[in-house]
Amino acid sequence: MTAVSRPGAGECGDTDTAGSGEPPAVVRRRLRWWPVIAYALLPALALLLAGGTGFAKWQDGAVRDAAQASAESVQAATAGTIALLSYRPDTVRSDLEAARAKLTGAFLSDYTSLTRDVVIPGGKQKDISAVATVPAAASVSATGEHAIALLFVNQTIIVSQDPPTSTASSVRVTLDKVDGRWLISRFDPV
Repeated sequence: MTAVSRPGAGECGDTDTAGSGEPPAVVRRRLRWWPVIAYALLPALALLLAGGTGFAKWQDGAVRDAAQASAESVQAATAGTIALLSYRPDTVRSDLEAARAKLTGAFLSDYTSLTRDVVIPGGKQKDISAVATVPAAASVSATGEHAIALLFVNQTIIVSQDPPTSTASSVRVTLDKVDGRWLISRFDPV
């Protein structure tokens, strides 16, 4: 029996490169893409999608919190403004003392001084009553702890038996959240 030799079965077909002066040919292996896709690209894609979903969820929560803060702060600014600017001569002290519960910071001190020194004595002495309404209000900015609202305020003042006088104004109200409650920290006519 004779053995048939096949090129490539244990030997290279062209082995005479030593005499030609050329370097031996580099054998290149083909890269298999399926393992790369399965073990690197797909997990990276899954991680990217999870991160994007987490960011979207966080962003949605932040938007909802800001919307809730906006609504709550405008409501607190409206109620606080009405309380600050409304009183009757026979209950002026209790009306304005109750309004102090809606204030905080330096504005609380300033309001207390003004009402005790000017408004309460003047309201009793001159028989003054005031009624404030807020026909329109909007949030300028709101976060979880700080908010600014713009209010349009109508106030009607009656001095003794004189006819009532009405004024319309706009007020920029700054609020801070203290112990879970929105309190007025600034009250600036615009």
